[in-house]
Amino acid sequence: MRANFIFSEVWIGLRRNLTMTIAVIVTVAVGMALLGIGLMINSQVSSMTGYWVDKVELSVFLCKKNDVFPACKDKPPLTDDQKAALKQTIQSMPEVERVDFEDQNQAYENFKAQQGNSLLLSVIQPGDLSESFRVKLKNPDNATAVSESIQGQTGVANIVNQRQILDTYFGFLSKLRNMALGVAILMVFAATLLIGNTVRLSAYNRRRETGIMRLVGASNIYIQLPFVMEGVIAGLIGGVFAAVLLIVTKVLLFEGIQSYMAVPLGWNTVAGVITFTMAVGVVICVLASFITLRRYLRV
Repeated sequence: MRANFIFSEVWIGLRRNLTMTIAVIVTVAVGMALLGIGLMINSQVSSMTGYWVDKVELSVFLCKKNDVFPACKDKPPLTDDQKAALKQTIQSMPEVERVDFEDQNQAYENFKAQQGNSLLLSVIQPGDLSESFRVKLKNPDNATAVSESIQGQTGVANIVNQRQILDTYFGFLSKLRNMALGVAILMVFAATLLIGNTVRLSAYNRRRETGIMRLVGASNIYIQLPFVMEGVIAGLIGGVFAAVLLIVTKVLLFEGIQSYMAVPLGWNTVAGVITFTMAVGVVICVLASFITLRRYLRV
């Protein structure tokens, strides 16, 4: 009997405030979708950072004949013994895990693999590329210190710190993630205010019914439950729409850029984000409804 009464009150509230309920659903859907996109971007950035951080290397390019780098001016290329000595010097550093030598032919093959059918292949020859050492570090955070130690060695033309390149790339992604999360937080705040306003309006429209319930001795929870249920229903429907938006975003956006990402965003991650955002949407609706009722209903 009580359950039938509660559900009838919920249905009445949804019909009386249909416009506001739709507004709540839309706000929750957009807010949770933006929150989910921010979490998906965060997961993608974290996965890629974890993937690349262990693969960070220093590329130590050696002087070649007629090299344009200032460190190589009027200096001949290193002999085999000098290359071996330089490799041993780098390898002896405590921060270095491994040192691999790449000659001009290997460099040219790697260049061809990277460029594909580029027109540059018609003008670049193996002799135009520099020999180099590929230095794998035990801790990528030490890349700058190791680079500075190697820079002054004889025969070193230039050093490319891959960590600096990745920091720039991931810095951009981090800003994008923070922007998405910031907008999502604003939308969640807006949804909370709108839900509270809807509950207040619903409570005002049904003040006669709630007054009668108070007179016959109904408990606070019993009076508040229909209003809270309205918020839960709106939150669930909004969460479902948000889930659809997140799935569409995964298919159209993240799937489209997977060829540029070393670690793809998995559907398990998307499912976890959807579950979390739906839970957040419902919790926000419940809290907003409960707090608003405590303020505007004298029960």
